Amino acid sequence: MKAILTLDSSAETSLTQQIVDGVIREVDEKRWRPGMRVPSIRVFAAAHGVSTFTVVDAYDRLVAQDVLLARRGSGFYVSGRTRNTLRHAVEILDEKLTNGWSLRNILGTHEGAIHAGAGWLPDSWFDSDGLARALRQLAPHAENLLGYGHAKGYEPLREQIVRQLAEYEIAADVTSVITTLGANQALDLIIRQCTQPGDTVMVDEPCYSDLLVALRLRDVKSIGITMTATGPDVGVLEGALEKFHPKLYFTNSRLHNPTGASYSSATAFKVLKLAERYDCLIVEDDVSAGLAQGAVVTLASLDELRRVIYVGSFSKTIGAGLRVGFVAAENGILEGLLYQKLVSGMSTPTVTERLVSAILSEGHFRKQTEQLRDRLAAAQERTGRRLEGIGFELFCEPRAGMFLWARPAGVAHDSAKLAELGLKRQILLAPGNLFYAETVKTSWLRFNVAHCNSEPLFAFLAESAGS
Repeated sequence: MKAILTLDSSAETSLTQQIVDGVIREVDEKRWRPGMRVPSIRVFAAAHGVSTFTVVDAYDRLVAQDVLLARRGSGFYVSGRTRNTLRHAVEILDEKLTNGWSLRNILGTHEGAIHAGAGWLPDSWFDSDGLARALRQLAPHAENLLGYGHAKGYEPLREQIVRQLAEYEIAADVTSVITTLGANQALDLIIRQCTQPGDTVMVDEPCYSDLLVALRLRDVKSIGITMTATGPDVGVLEGALEKFHPKLYFTNSRLHNPTGASYSSATAFKVLKLAERYDCLIVEDDVSAGLAQGAVVTLASLDELRRVIYVGSFSKTIGAGLRVGFVAAENGILEGLLYQKLVSGMSTPTVTERLVSAILSEGHFRKQTEQLRDRLAAAQERTGRRLEGIGFELFCEPRAGMFLWARPAGVAHDSAKLAELGLKRQILLAPGNLFYAETVKTSWLRFNVAHCNSEPLFAFLAESAGS
């Protein structure tokens, strides 16, 4: 057999990867067609002067990527699904997920990177000692952690959630709460239960990016309602309700993601009046409730869960990795969400729900949360002043929570290009286009103040976009 590929042992790219890339090229250019048997490992190795181990590794990677099929006793064959088809499918999915920007650049783990655009708190900011104490408390009764839990969730935890809601003046009982695998599952259950492909819903503009992903994957159209420093623009909201008659409005009432804004009492009252007039349900995503300083109005407290579906989470106060969230709603809506929960994953993990319950039972949790709020308030002040000092404009000053929404003042910049530049320096930014339902070019960026105590970050921003 003659050599098919040209391999270079002195190149920076490994021989294994050169073989993978070369075979993919043969398939893409249709010289190797679906169903064709490819040279055996030994034949390919002899023809190209490489070891059989190198070819085994390359073929294994090609099988994992669905380029080749391995048939026991017969050899390797080109997959019936061509690379072009696969690549096209990935491109479509990536477009649905990210408006052309890969969230992996933000969410991926990069050792030594500055996660200035992240959506989570640093692990060191959480109460790891409290977590360890709760784990020790559960360990002697490990047999209680292995089975399926109650479909609605661990009842003592739901009772604790009801007491927490009472502190926010939201009247609920244990029958009107179900637990979820974080707030994201809660939002997904609501989308599955309350919409059909082709439906129209309203979202804040800008909006929590993962919600936009979930809506796109469900083929639900999103209408953006412009956010202001005191909540949504009520005039824009009324116009959208009049024109589109949407079923749902997804909104953050406190410490909005990504702007950090919170509703004023007047805005909350007007939003509820419009929802009632146009028969629209409101999904109040209040995952940052535990980070809010002082009393802040909630839609659910004013509405008493008549047409508000309330979503909460412990990811911002106990730990993002535990993935414990919840939904509170009137019983008719909740039963539908419970059905969706059952068919999509049975119960939520007993071990994490009991762990959260044990942490909430400790008196130290409240003190630790107060310390977390104070630490974030200081980080808000520090980050806001640093951004203004290098010529950035702030959307508003939340003075609490994780997020600041800011842009270079004066000349318009494309924040997506700024994020690409930052990535080369291990500075992971969240460009504003991630947070819009439509494809836009914008100067705005989301900053997580807990990750912004960094001189290299501000030096880069000053050099690339600031004054």
